[in-house]
Amino acid sequence: MEELQNIDPVGLVTTYGPNILFAILTLIIGLWIVKMISAGVKRGLDKGDTDDTLKGFIVSFVSILLKVMVYITALGMLGVEMTSFIAILGAAGLAVGLALSGTLQNFAGGVMILFFRPFRVGHFIDAQGHMGTVKEIQIFVTILTTPDNKTVIIPNGPLATGSLTNFSRQPTRRVDWTFGIAYGDDLDKAYEVIKRLLCEDERILKDPEPFLALKELNDSSVDITVRAWVESADYWGVFFRMNEEVYKTFDKEGLSIPFPQRDVHIYNQN
Repeated sequence: MEELQNIDPVGLVTTYGPNILFAILTLIIGLWIVKMISAGVKRGLDKGDTDDTLKGFIVSFVSILLKVMVYITALGMLGVEMTSFIAILGAAGLAVGLALSGTLQNFAGGVMILFFRPFRVGHFIDAQGHMGTVKEIQIFVTILTTPDNKTVIIPNGPLATGSLTNFSRQPTRRVDWTFGIAYGDDLDKAYEVIKRLLCEDERILKDPEPFLALKELNDSSVDITVRAWVESADYWGVFFRMNEEVYKTFDKEGLSIPFPQRDVHIYNQN
């Protein structure tokens, strides 16, 4: 009690007040400067020829690094011995690193993605059970937008080490269809109709040429496989249009699109 009574509030304010005030001002001004620098870095990357894949990663990394420096500076103004603090920070960092090993793996995964470039911003990919367009690659996560406008956030660790399908990497893609006609229909005529429909669509490439062949003799249909090459961006438009045109044209040309059916024979035994 005597020690508490001997404490001089005025002396405490005089001794530590300026340091606390300067530390708070340093923290406020420093974080504001970090925000301005991050925005400037982003503007500079936008003006330059920097790949969109790198922009989010660089801005996020610079922001985190500068914020750590601001916090360390503010602690130094409070009288915290930085040598001891750095030693404690190193020990704590080791413990936190072990506890957050998954987060470190995500950071390493982000670096691997930027180095090996399995995909870029704007590519359409299928990975970790999700399919969508890459909108942003950050330090720890990659953000996708699905075709129905959902946002999917995938950690970079499993994304970098797992398998993925990049639908935008190659300039062209092959579209596959299977069309069935009824038994007894003219197969050559079906070939002729399908080839005509393929030629009428200018989005279908002439080289390599479309491929048609008898695929299988099913229980209720004769299946024709059709393969054609298109620009990657035209894939779904060509796929859906061809299905619609075949359905409309087969009927006009006297070709049947069969459906599963079964003949049942009843024998009356006396």
